[in-house]
Amino acid sequence: METVHASMRQEGLVRPRQGRLLGGVCAGLGRRFGLDPWPARLLFALILLVIPGSQILIYPILWILMPSEQAATVTVTPAGPVPPAAPTV
Repeated sequence: METVHASMRQEGLVRPRQGRLLGGVCAGLGRRFGLDPWPARLLFALILLVIPGSQILIYPILWILMPSEQAATVTVTPAGPVPPAAPTV
């Protein structure tokens, strides 16, 4: 499963942390193809209406296969001044 996630991540297919409604699949597809999330959602829904029953399968499969966007690592420093380093001899 990790190889599937890595290949999708390499192609730019990730579920973003911001702008999700349900699982972030449509927002991720929209980002990959240069669309805002709402037009991507509408286009996804219209395409799935053409193929009846497919939305029951396609969305959950993409939700499982598309990796979630990696969170940026935030370093939290303690409040207050940082003591100077001890001199080395």
